[in-house]
Amino acid sequence: MSRARAAVGMAAAMIILGACSSPGGGSASASGSGGGGGNCVVGVSWNNFQQPRWGATDKPKMKQTIEAGGGTFIDADANLDNQRQLSDVDSLIQRGAKVLVLLAQDNKAILPALQKAKDAGIPVIAYDRLIEDTSGSVLYITFDNVGVGKAEAEAILQKVPKGHYVLMKGDPGDANASTFLPSGWDQAGLKDKIASGDIQIVGPKEGQFTPGWDTQKAQNEMEAIIDAANASNTKIDAVLAENDSTALGVAQALESKNYGFPPVSGQDGDPANLNNLALGKQYVDVWKNSNQLGIAAGQAALQLCQGKKINEVSINVDPSVAPAAGNSPTDFKTPGGNTVKSLILKPTPLTADQLGKVFAAGWYASKDQICKGVDSSSPGAAACK
Repeated sequence: MSRARAAVGMAAAMIILGACSSPGGGSASASGSGGGGGNCVVGVSWNNFQQPRWGATDKPKMKQTIEAGGGTFIDADANLDNQRQLSDVDSLIQRGAKVLVLLAQDNKAILPALQKAKDAGIPVIAYDRLIEDTSGSVLYITFDNVGVGKAEAEAILQKVPKGHYVLMKGDPGDANASTFLPSGWDQAGLKDKIASGDIQIVGPKEGQFTPGWDTQKAQNEMEAIIDAANASNTKIDAVLAENDSTALGVAQALESKNYGFPPVSGQDGDPANLNNLALGKQYVDVWKNSNQLGIAAGQAALQLCQGKKINEVSINVDPSVAPAAGNSPTDFKTPGGNTVKSLILKPTPLTADQLGKVFAAGWYASKDQICKGVDSSSPGAAACK
């Protein structure tokens, strides 16, 4: 962690701690006014830890923030299983959770758990994945996923304005994969370029979904698309992959087929993908500094635990990711036509020459990891000096 980032995190923690020790009301700060000390139990249901970021950044920063504010952090891993996640939420409630943070495996399958939380009077934070809510009892904390998709497509379209594209999407049960990221692609001009004929889609026209955002499945899907393209004498010019786990599968497929590396997008800042960025196996990675997302969720959970209403929550995160709409929740219109209160953080698109931003931020992927195998001819050579 950089000194600047450490200072921001320490300042936020001290504000929370100070407020916890002054129940009569310390100053109203961006990080909130405490979490009820030891009575604040925050239960977190993760849908998986297969994607590296959840265990490497989101969980430790959320836990650190909650515990620094005097709260107790408990969690469970559903391992990509909808029924297990419902059981996990039951268990977290039984263990005394006063606030629930849910990273939903499926935004419909999770609804019975949401209902149980409502019945028990437990506020819910939908963490990085939308849960359709009609009651106003959910706070949605995420990055600007439409903006992520837009940044991915802008970078790839600028690099390859015409040609044959593969669209590699994530899990169909995740609104990020089915709605928000593709909406960003279209805002960047993909839909218009398809309509004009400048871009032709190779593989499924609406994109290839990847259950569980699984890397091996993405590799298998991409290998099948490459085989079909080769059979029809079609050259793949670019790949819009929605996230890093699917982009990694794409890169592995390209390598296994000795295809070369057309520009590929991704998001999250996973170590293997940042290394691929430096090596030229991935062109753009939209970095979501999930350290800050975990901090934001921890701050919000402490305030909800204390009894603040959702619209009274306020966060204090690094200015580089601070929500464009401000540090308090704003209305977000969902694909289902509902309105939920949201805190939407800003992402950062990176190409190989911008990897220094990651190094400066003290990301969990070390410079040695990111620069492994880089030589003077690699796109990341300058950043890796």
